[in-house]
Amino acid sequence: MSGAQRLRVLLVDDSALSLGELQRILETAGDFEVVGHARDGEQALREVMVLRPDAILLDLQMPRMDGFTFLRLLMARRPTPVIVLSSNSRRADVFKSLELGALDFVAKPERGGLETVRDELLAKCGVVRGLRIENLANRARPDHEPVDPGPLVEPARLAVIGASTGGPQALQELLGSLPGDLPMAVLVAQHMPEKFTRAFAERLGRTSAFTVAEAVDGDLVASGRVLIAPGGRHLELQRDRASGTLRVALAMPEAGGASGRYCPSIDRLFTSAALAMPRRLCGVVLTGMGIDGAAGVQAVKAAGGFTIAESEMTAVIYGMPRAAVATGSVDVSLGLSEIAGRIAAFAREG
Repeated sequence: MSGAQRLRVLLVDDSALSLGELQRILETAGDFEVVGHARDGEQALREVMVLRPDAILLDLQMPRMDGFTFLRLLMARRPTPVIVLSSNSRRADVFKSLELGALDFVAKPERGGLETVRDELLAKCGVVRGLRIENLANRARPDHEPVDPGPLVEPARLAVIGASTGGPQALQELLGSLPGDLPMAVLVAQHMPEKFTRAFAERLGRTSAFTVAEAVDGDLVASGRVLIAPGGRHLELQRDRASGTLRVALAMPEAGGASGRYCPSIDRLFTSAALAMPRRLCGVVLTGMGIDGAAGVQAVKAAGGFTIAESEMTAVIYGMPRAAVATGSVDVSLGLSEIAGRIAAFAREG
């Protein structure tokens, strides 16, 4: 699809009010064409086969056939980029939909109409232009048994991971593939709104041999532990001056500052980790649109760390990995299925 073409979008929602709002937002932007509406999953499947839209905006709660069943059938019959619309009260549903193949989601505002999330909605629909459709896949992994966290000891190595669009699925596969006995901790900056990251961490914890939690200010960084940056807050690594222990610190984005564009900021996480734990650090940039992480891999590499970018062959959106590679500071580009093995090898180095 050329950048000059308007993106053809199918709207799937059982609310006439929402359909009207969505159509108005998309069509007044000028870059999108609403090619059809559907009120339930059965109708949506028929419309997809006839209209062949470039993208779908989907409300999960519908009569007759819900959004989950629709996603399963859609991805089996005609994989198409899907942006899910979800309320804060149904956060678990969002991550189930991402596992079933949805590309991303937009949280419906608790007050006011969809106009309040207009910019986010248009940006996420626009991401479809840079999508590798063959990488839209169900990457769900079987649940692990609950992990015994054991004593909290400082890790010999640390991995910092950054991701954006397509990241929840990629992180689930990556973290689910890491052996639980590695002498390593993991810190994650995933671009995600407030109130969703705790449920995301809980879901990751069910498919990982590590313990996974949403980070709290002052959390200890320990072997076998994964800490996820809370939505709307920056996650940074610090070494306590008094005790020498590694802990995380949370920070609010500055109003109008450069770091406010991406929050949680991958660059801020990577840069702080490079200062606190140089040479024993692995920085990984996964799928996503934009340049967040590019400055971060430069900082990790300059400090003597090891850097990885997800390859174009598996990244749903190759924007962030491409920007990281363009800095000349990426040691290796790997497909998603290869990254866990390389991190494990790094963690076990002397």
